[in-house]
Amino acid sequence: MKVLEMAGKTVEDALQNALNELKLTADKVEYEVLDEGHKGFLNFGSRPAKIRVKVKKDYINDGRTFLRDVLDKMGVKAEIRIKEEDNVVRISLAGPDMGILIGYRGETLDSLQYLVSLVVNKGGENEYKRVILDTENYRMKREETLKRLAKRIADKVRATGRQVKLEPMNPYERRVIHSALQNDLNVETFSEGDEPYRRVVVDLKKKA
Repeated sequence: MKVLEMAGKTVEDALQNALNELKLTADKVEYEVLDEGHKGFLNFGSRPAKIRVKVKKDYINDGRTFLRDVLDKMGVKAEIRIKEEDNVVRISLAGPDMGILIGYRGETLDSLQYLVSLVVNKGGENEYKRVILDTENYRMKREETLKRLAKRIADKVRATGRQVKLEPMNPYERRVIHSALQNDLNVETFSEGDEPYRRVVVDLKKKA
C-alpha cells in the first residue's frame, strides 16, 4: 500500500498536492496530519503543513484484476460484473464458455470464489467481505436442485425408517440441505466426516 508524505501552505493544500501526485480523488485515500503548519507573522516563523497520505485498499479492483488474470490464463472470455451490498461482494460472470468455469457440481466456481475472497480480504485492513461468485445463475439453480433432493430423501427416510447418507458436499450445499429440512416434524439432519468428504445424514427423529 502506497504511503506518501506531502507538504503545503495548509493541510488542504498538502492533501491536494498529494492527490495531484497520486492522480487520485480524495475518497481513495486517508491521511494523518503530521504538522498543521504555522502562518507566522510577516512571513517570519512560518512553516508548511505536513501530512502522511495512505492509498486505501481497492479490494473491488484487486478482485477484478485477479479474476481477469485467471480467466485470461484459462483462455476464457467473460464479462465481469461486480457489486457490493452489506459487505457482500457479488461477482457475476457472463460469456460463451461458462461451463468450464462451473466445473463438476460447481467445484471450479467454488475454487475461484475462494481465491477471489482471499484477494479481496488480503491484509485484513477492512471489514471482512463475503464474496459470492456466480455465472448463468448457477448457484440459485443448484440450490433449488438441493432443496428438491432434500425433500425426496426425507420422504424416503419416512417411508423406510432408515437413515440416508448423502454424497459429500461443500459447507454451502450442506447448509441448504439442513435449512430445507430444519422444520420437518419427522426427520432430522446432521453432518459427519471430515472435509472435503463431510456429508449430510438424514434420519428419523428420535422419539422422547
